[in-house]
Amino acid sequence: MHYLDNAATTRVLPEAAEAAVHAMCTCFGNPSSLHRMGIEASHLLEESRKTVAAALGCLPEETYFTSCGTESTNISLRGAAHLHRHKKGRIITTEIEHAATANTARQLAAEGFEVVFLAPDAGGHITPDALEAALTGDTVLLSCQLVNNEIGTVQPVAELGARLKAKAPEALFHIDAVQGLARVPLTPKKWNCDLMSVSGHKIGAPKGIGALYVKKGLRLPPLMQGGGQEKGLRPGTEALPNIAAFAKACEVRMAQFEADYAHVEQLAAYLREKVQTELPDTAFNGAGDIPHVVNLSLPGCKSEVMLRVLEGDEVYVSSGSACSKGKQSGVLRALGLPKTRTDSAIRVSFAPFNTKEDVDAFIAAARKGVKMLRR
Repeated sequence: MHYLDNAATTRVLPEAAEAAVHAMCTCFGNPSSLHRMGIEASHLLEESRKTVAAALGCLPEETYFTSCGTESTNISLRGAAHLHRHKKGRIITTEIEHAATANTARQLAAEGFEVVFLAPDAGGHITPDALEAALTGDTVLLSCQLVNNEIGTVQPVAELGARLKAKAPEALFHIDAVQGLARVPLTPKKWNCDLMSVSGHKIGAPKGIGALYVKKGLRLPPLMQGGGQEKGLRPGTEALPNIAAFAKACEVRMAQFEADYAHVEQLAAYLREKVQTELPDTAFNGAGDIPHVVNLSLPGCKSEVMLRVLEGDEVYVSSGSACSKGKQSGVLRALGLPKTRTDSAIRVSFAPFNTKEDVDAFIAAARKGVKMLRR
């Protein structure tokens, strides 16, 4: 089996699974309980918070646990909008965002906010000048990805944050760093970032756990009401097994950050070399700023059909975001690519456990698919 769909989700690290089992079977008290079992659980919760905060480049008190990156993003966008509900100012995002951002922005537009979607350049970047042209004094929020989940482009968030705060100092800056965690050093303070979303299952933690950075001093209204956990921002009994697993995954991945990056960089270079020699008609999509995501098109080979061919040889990739469920990529359309490219796009995404054998298996299966589909 050759799993190359790590931008969709990753397999759980053994260390993370062990941490979850410990929290489920040994340290299983409710962190809000006042007896010894509850106090032990609360201690594990706060130690986990410190570990995740270190990976996020922020303080533990700025780190809130959620169920996923989507929830973190919804809390951010809807919370920021609520703070400006009487002003109903301008919200700026981009045409290449994850559905969690794009769909929330559209809902806010339906509620009366002015929402602007910035177009990327041909490589998939949002330029500071494009943002500058869209900024107005009544801008209340900018939300953009750090790393794009389909083409691997890294946005110039430091420059974007500086331009935003210069023109609209009261506006909030939200960054979707779901694909950036453990792949790009996170420095939200240097980026003028107020809110930042991450998710555990992209780095070897279980599904169902995320985190949200909220700049110290910023108070957002919660989406839900409950018992006041997570300082009231995200009420509900904390999912301690998932939180402990997330912390362990952060610990493992951050300790191996440089080695992991170098390994994945070698795999991506090997993939590109093999594609150019064995699949010469292939076109690469996007700038590909980080090696973890490689998006390519095999003209004449429909993506959904090629995926089935690859799966037949136990090679697992995707045609884009897992949330799109096979629909044509809006990200690639936003790049202005022709239909022949968007219809034949394949996303290969790496994790540290991948090997050159996985790449070889992909190339062999893709060659077979090309021969079959281009008859």
